[in-house]
Amino acid sequence: MHYDCLIVDDELAIAQSTSEYFNLFEVSSAYVTGYRECLEFLRDNTVSVLLLDINLGEQSGFALCKKLRENLDIPILFISARTSDDDILTALNIGGDDYIQKPYTLSILLAKVKAVLKRCAQTTAADNSPLTSGRVTIDLPGHKVFVDGALIRLKEMEFKLLVYLAQNPGRVIPKEELLGQVWPDPYVAEGTLSVHIRHLREKIEEDPNHPKRIVTVWGTGYRFDAEERV
Repeated sequence: MHYDCLIVDDELAIAQSTSEYFNLFEVSSAYVTGYRECLEFLRDNTVSVLLLDINLGEQSGFALCKKLRENLDIPILFISARTSDDDILTALNIGGDDYIQKPYTLSILLAKVKAVLKRCAQTTAADNSPLTSGRVTIDLPGHKVFVDGALIRLKEMEFKLLVYLAQNPGRVIPKEELLGQVWPDPYVAEGTLSVHIRHLREKIEEDPNHPKRIVTVWGTGYRFDAEERV
C-alpha cells in the first residue's frame, strides 16, 4: 500500500495525533514508533515523504536515515526538539532534506509536507525529455543523473536543486531565488542550501574544493556552468 507520509516518532501520542491530523486533511499517513518498525513497514508499503524523529529509543533517527539512504531517495524531514547546529548539520549531511524543530503546530507541519508532495508531483509531470548540460545529463522522469555517462545517486532535494541550476545555465541565481523555487517554504535557512550545494559538488565536480560547474558568486548566489571554465 502507498501512503503520502510516514511518521517515525517514539512518542506514541505525537505520532498518532499527527497521523490522524494529516489523514483528516487528505494526506494519507501512517506512523511507527521505532527503528525496526519503520524498516518492517517499508518492506510492505511505499511512502512519498518520511517525517523522522532523532530519538527513537534503541536506535537513533540518524542511524535509521543512514540505513534508509542505502536504497531510498524519498524526502526525509527530521523533526526534533534538539536545537544545536551540530544536530541540524548532522541531519542534513547524512541524507535529511530538512530539519523541523519541536514544538511545531500541526497546521505548519502539514503545510510543509504538502509543499514537498506538490514538488514531487510537479517533477513527475515535468517534460520527459532528458536535460543535458555539458557533462551532466538529467533524466527527469527516471529521476536519474549521469555525469560523463556514469549514474550518480542524489537525494530528492539535491535532484531538484540540480535541475533548477541546470535549467538556468550561465545565470547568477540569487540564494533567495533558489530557496523560493526549490524550497518554497519561508522556514528554510540558507544553511540548508549551502549543505546541499556542497553535496552536489562532491557528486558532480572533479574537484569539489575547486568547483568549476557550480560556482559561488560571493554575496549573491550561484552560477551553473554547462561547460567548465578554465
